Amino acid sequence: MLDIVLVAFMFYQIYLLLRGSVAFNILIGLFAVYLIYLLVRALDMTLLSTILGQFIGVGVIALMIVFQQELRRFLLLIGSRYLRSNRFNLEKMFSFGHKSLTEDDIKNITDACVSLSSTKTGALIVISRKSSLEDIIITGEVLNAKISSGLIESIFFKNNPLHDGAMIINENLIKGARCILPVTENVNLPPQYGMRHRAAIGITEETDAIVIVVSEQTGGISFSSHGTLKYSITREELIKILYNEFIGHKKQVVAETI
Repeated sequence: MLDIVLVAFMFYQIYLLLRGSVAFNILIGLFAVYLIYLLVRALDMTLLSTILGQFIGVGVIALMIVFQQELRRFLLLIGSRYLRSNRFNLEKMFSFGHKSLTEDDIKNITDACVSLSSTKTGALIVISRKSSLEDIIITGEVLNAKISSGLIESIFFKNNPLHDGAMIINENLIKGARCILPVTENVNLPPQYGMRHRAAIGITEETDAIVIVVSEQTGGISFSSHGTLKYSITREELIKILYNEFIGHKKQVVAETI
């Protein structure tokens, strides 16, 4: 019974990981090929079963190639959700002074997003947790600048050459701008999600970063984490989310007063 429950749980997690993506359709196709292989074997069709048997024999390697991004997301899911607890937290043991956002940083980011929202200026702000996102930063312009609302607004100003792309924030610094993000392969997203929203979901599917999006069409502010997106949130909601992510629930009262 335990074996059956564990296998069922594993397949359910795989389904949650792949649903809505192109990889899910590929998995269905591979399963159909396997059923055909079992059928031709039962009918003793030697030639066809040999061909399909060779295909099935390299199936593990093929799956690793086809589902490379999904395997990466699955391992990240294990590392970020199942192996972190309050009593035994590996990040606290091996953080070595990792700098998180301060209250001033959160206020500057929030003020900039609200200002950009009021003028319907599009913005895409990626804030790293533990991963440095160096492979993303090198796709744009390296800045290493102090976080300020004025700088964020000026970078995303439509006539600024750095406005097109994502801003990367890591360890209390704006590390880069005009960076290129991977776009999600999920084909079942709502039609109001533009390319910024899809890029936000894409980077949070592959890394532990969080992303703030300001829509150029509606001016709405959205928040993405772990491959999900909260669409059109308020200023107060954004402050609470950032405080919970980087400072903790103990500072929630302070967040509500900003």
